[in-house]
Amino acid sequence: MSGGNAGGDARDARGNARGETVPYVVAWSGERCVSPDVVAGPYGLAYVGEVPQDRDRHGVLWSRTEQAPGRGRPEFGRIHPARQRRAMLRLLCQICARPASRTADGVLWVIEDDRGAWDGWPERAVTTHPPLCLPCARQSVNRCPHLLKEGWVAVRVRHSAVEGVYGRLWHSRGGRLYRGGKEVVLHGRPEAPWVVAGQLTRTLHGCTPAALPLP
Repeated sequence: MSGGNAGGDARDARGNARGETVPYVVAWSGERCVSPDVVAGPYGLAYVGEVPQDRDRHGVLWSRTEQAPGRGRPEFGRIHPARQRRAMLRLLCQICARPASRTADGVLWVIEDDRGAWDGWPERAVTTHPPLCLPCARQSVNRCPHLLKEGWVAVRVRHSAVEGVYGRLWHSRGGRLYRGGKEVVLHGRPEAPWVVAGQLTRTLHGCTPAALPLP
């Protein structure tokens, strides 16, 4: 399945490895990236043999990755493009793929602790991490090596806007393409036609600090 397809069955996409829960958005070693070569088109990047499902409604090109959760071993450092995108679009828990926790204060997110990054943080924070349900949030903050290392903050978010992607930028110079780094690119920016997206982003608004009470 192409990474541009935001579908996928949550029941098929969760798994366990050696008794350990594998988050819905994590890619498995048996899920190969099968993106074709990129070429420079008149308006930006294009795939050789591109199909309509390779682009989202904003016209952004997406990485193609096989959809075979449970095949091989989980690669916790690699995110599956289609499943991450589905979780972000539908506000599903990034671990179990059920609806994320929602209260009058908003949807539950757990993000890196960047307090002091700017005045009013985490208002307007841009994240690639989908939200969480309450049980999975408790599990995540106690087990996720990244959160344990970087620190975390739980927030309720009244409104979040899909405003961009995170992916590989390419540069065209003298008729040749040069591979750049991975960056967050907002929709409508001049760079947007030159990115191969791997994750969707949301910008967080109306943030309220949240507790993660014990069950």
